[in-house]
Amino acid sequence: MGVEIRESPVSDEEFEAMQEFVHDYLAASVENEDEGGRMRWYPWHSAEYRFNHILNVVDIATKIARKEGANVDVTRVAALFHDIAKLEAEQDVHAEAGARIAREYLTAHGDYPESFVEQVCRAVEDHSYQGDLSNLSLETRCLIEADILDKIGANGTALMLLRMGYESRTHMDAAEMVDRVIERGEDAKDRVESDTAESIVHQRLKRTRWFQEWLEAEVAEMDTEERLDDVATGMGDS
Repeated sequence: MGVEIRESPVSDEEFEAMQEFVHDYLAASVENEDEGGRMRWYPWHSAEYRFNHILNVVDIATKIARKEGANVDVTRVAALFHDIAKLEAEQDVHAEAGARIAREYLTAHGDYPESFVEQVCRAVEDHSYQGDLSNLSLETRCLIEADILDKIGANGTALMLLRMGYESRTHMDAAEMVDRVIERGEDAKDRVESDTAESIVHQRLKRTRWFQEWLEAEVAEMDTEERLDDVATGMGDS
């Protein structure tokens, strides 16, 4: 009697359970920290922010995987677990820690094929790889491209503008901060491999450049000292 193989090893219900686990794991990673966890020096790097980033990466990676012919289940599950250890492990080891957590979860919940578990864990472990993406599996590439893409465009711009407040900057610096997002997008354009990711990069860069132009048109370039001089001159003339 043959072994029945499901077309998709992960049902919608199982994926929702994984999402809940990742959410609760992130929350538990910081709940005992008085000031917000290891990344407390970036206030928006809370459990809520990290989970939102993960869901963004899941969405983007799934779209890329479908269009590029990758294994969608491997890609989306790896994307879901890729940053699960981000708030408790150091940056240089969080990928390996995340792979261990993913393996423990997948082994303990459900009867997933070993090959599936291995592919997921390898993608999670390799998602911080900084070399040529063509050296990696298609699923890992989809994950890395999605992780890169979430940091550019409107979402990346919003995060960079939030950083202005943390750095005690004013709105006068907004266009300069957006320029950092554009630089990141240009780097992403050079690094991504798939046609799908490249198309998303171009789209997001176009929107970000438009927003920067809007800022530059509405926020005067005159510095504060010049403004005060002009006001004083005007008062003297009245």
